[in-house]
Amino acid sequence: MALTAGPERQTGKLVIGNIGLLLSGALEAPILDADTIVVEDGRIAAVGKRADCDIGDARVTIDAHGCAVSPGLIDSHVHPVFGDWTPRQGQFGWIDSFLHGGVTTMVSAGEVHLPGRPRDIVGVKALAITAQRAYENFRPGGVKVLGGAPVIEKGMVESDFVELAQAGVRLLGEVGLGSVKAGYEAKEMVAWARKAGIQSTIHTGGPSVPGSGYIDADTVLEADADIIGHINGGHTALPLSQIRCLCEGCSRGIEIVHNGNELAGLMALRYARELGQMERVILGTDSPAGSGVQPLGILRMIALLSSVGDMPAETLFCCATGNTARMRSLDCGLIEPGRAADLVFLDRAQHSAGTDLLDSVRKGDLPGIGMVVIDGIVRCGRSRNTPPAERVPEVVGG
Repeated sequence: MALTAGPERQTGKLVIGNIGLLLSGALEAPILDADTIVVEDGRIAAVGKRADCDIGDARVTIDAHGCAVSPGLIDSHVHPVFGDWTPRQGQFGWIDSFLHGGVTTMVSAGEVHLPGRPRDIVGVKALAITAQRAYENFRPGGVKVLGGAPVIEKGMVESDFVELAQAGVRLLGEVGLGSVKAGYEAKEMVAWARKAGIQSTIHTGGPSVPGSGYIDADTVLEADADIIGHINGGHTALPLSQIRCLCEGCSRGIEIVHNGNELAGLMALRYARELGQMERVILGTDSPAGSGVQPLGILRMIALLSSVGDMPAETLFCCATGNTARMRSLDCGLIEPGRAADLVFLDRAQHSAGTDLLDSVRKGDLPGIGMVVIDGIVRCGRSRNTPPAERVPEVVGG
């Protein structure tokens, strides 16, 4: 089952033309030879050259004016609570601010910052179901928040996971943030969750919040969660030898986050590249956290890993979009027919030393965002958070 959130989609046809660079989100072909996208009822219907696409009878037409288009960015690791508010930083509007950083989908790793978060089994399940329902019905700024990720506690049994799955919960919060910290205990519950259709993520590294613990490589490997959560630490990383062991010792997702150890993140990227397994690499922010809220966190990760990690920028855009979509069974993240029309329009920031968008990111600069579209609906124009883009798209019809 695809993890989707919210019913609102644009009806009718949207045509996007004059695209200068089309980033696919797919590692096997990161750049598409196309300049036009046709959207029908919120989903991509066609991608190609203008002459080969049916662009007639468009309800809305966007002229990209030569800028780049990417799938909407996916933040694989956030800690929402309720609405567009985070008690961790006492901040309102943080999700809408991420929209202006190109993020169109967020995946909860647990609603752990809720004041008085329940730790009894009934409360754990109730909170997860409530968060899942709330974000399914509410999109701050239009962003899809996949909420409702219970943090497992001692005493949970297989029927608890079946009940959660039947109620619509599809994610586990970070294993290790609750009372279950031993590998053998986590392994049993992760297996129950997987059997019920619930995807799991495990905390990696030193403790991050009161009640969490140190989770080393042996525990991660024994638990066998689907995603190695913040492999570069959140915030404190494991020794590099253990990070290499995790990359080599299993086939699970390698999640690199903004609020972690930069050196450890770069090394995890290097290990994945050496193994020829870049499809395992996904990106998150691990925010809100003690270090704050980072609306441009995913863009900053792309720029850091590309420039310092010596990786093509288009590859890192895949890690922030298509890799996550495929690993987490999302219906977005790739520019291909049938996918949700979640799109970000980008260009080189004004006065960047880079010759174009990709070169500027490779040189460590953040791109400028000129528009964000979610499910075929224009959600924002020129970003209030990124540096100004040299070129911006324009709605020219409808």
